[in-house]
Amino acid sequence: MAEPSSSAPSRQDAAAASPRAGGPDRRHAWLIAAMIVTFMLVNYADKSVLGLAAVPIMDDLGISNSTYGMVSSSFSLLFSLSGLAVGFVSARVSSRVLLFGMAAVWAVAQLPVLFVASVPALVAGRVLLGAAEGPAASMSMHALYKWFPADRRGLPSALQIGGAALGTMVAAPAVTGLIGAFGWRSAFLALAVLSLVWALAWWRMGHDGPYGETRTPTAPADGRRLPYRRLLLNGTVLGSIAGAFGGSWALALSHAWLPAYLRTQLDMTPGTAATLISAVSAFSLVLLLSVPPLLDTLRRRGLSDRRSRGIPQGIAVAVAALAMTALPFVDARGAHFALLAVAFGGHAIVFPLHYMTTSAVVPPLQRGAVFGIVAASGTLPGLLAPYLTGHLLDSAPSQNAGYTHAFLLSGGVMLVCGLVSLVTVRPDRDARRLGPDGGRPEGDARRPGPSGRRPVRSAQRPEDDVHDA
Repeated sequence: MAEPSSSAPSRQDAAAASPRAGGPDRRHAWLIAAMIVTFMLVNYADKSVLGLAAVPIMDDLGISNSTYGMVSSSFSLLFSLSGLAVGFVSARVSSRVLLFGMAAVWAVAQLPVLFVASVPALVAGRVLLGAAEGPAASMSMHALYKWFPADRRGLPSALQIGGAALGTMVAAPAVTGLIGAFGWRSAFLALAVLSLVWALAWWRMGHDGPYGETRTPTAPADGRRLPYRRLLLNGTVLGSIAGAFGGSWALALSHAWLPAYLRTQLDMTPGTAATLISAVSAFSLVLLLSVPPLLDTLRRRGLSDRRSRGIPQGIAVAVAALAMTALPFVDARGAHFALLAVAFGGHAIVFPLHYMTTSAVVPPLQRGAVFGIVAASGTLPGLLAPYLTGHLLDSAPSQNAGYTHAFLLSGGVMLVCGLVSLVTVRPDRDARRLGPDGGRPEGDARRPGPSGRRPVRSAQRPEDDVHDA
């Protein structure tokens, strides 16, 4: 089902988007949110299975750290490119079709190692999986935004990203249990079945919501689009990319090497390592379910987008960077675990916030494409971090020294990204610069002023009510 190309919605869409319509659409919106949370859960379970099976795979196939790092990095070979391409396709193809196709390919991508357990089969499966998962986060967020107005997206966005943390929480013990009981190939088979089940359920229940391509202060009324050069070369989008890059570096390192680090450097059993990884994910989930909704509430009460969405991104990545840098120099068990939680989980809020800051300065007509570009740029660490870490481990005099070098490199990259995000993300300013009428970010038409009262509005057409709902 192709999405409408016109920026002006129909009266039927306006009614559906209005709060007065209530009822079924609101319930269906939360059903879609639940489906997308499950989508992200499956996504991250698929992504993390290789790291959880790293030690038995390396032992079974007799491969080095560098080779394993190469296999892990191959996941990102087409990840960013596919995210970029599908972002532009999203303006013409419905979210129902896109998400169904992704999940179906996830199922297929898990199959090669079931027939031929070898490095080429692992690489082939990871490349295909990466190509299908590249657009997953941005396109599922785009689909979610079609069901919620701009000033009610904090909790749904946090839940969407929370699906990733939940996926790791569930996957770590479940996949580790499968590997221990039936071998590492059984985990790939189970995830193939799970991906296919989700795809079939989404095809039956998923469709696009009423908050799609609507008219906003940054979307000209005649349907014109802003040049992508102007959209991408503004501080808010560049800072959002930097924040996502820093957070994704820690995420890629966590998926590829954290399980192996816990087992080889901290002498943990597979079950204990899985429990700790689940605890780190639980910490991320607590942050996701508390911080973005709180910031959303403060924004509705008049706090600027920079303070409610921009500054927290930079702080989160910078704090995680400092924890990552301190890891090699802290020996006390409890303090080391606390630093692990902050380094690999404290950056989590950057992901829902960087989508919200980007959305604040981009017309909804172009939101899917820009989300794809931001995701493609921000997830490049998946191509770099696993391989560089494997190379550092093999070239260092000891594995302990290799991990020290890897953590210091990661902390430096993340700190620079956090500072760039902290300085450059200014959604209110950039929305005014991009808006044809000196506009405001999407969804701010009835935002309270300093006095706490809502500004008086002039008469509006039904399509304007869609924007303000």
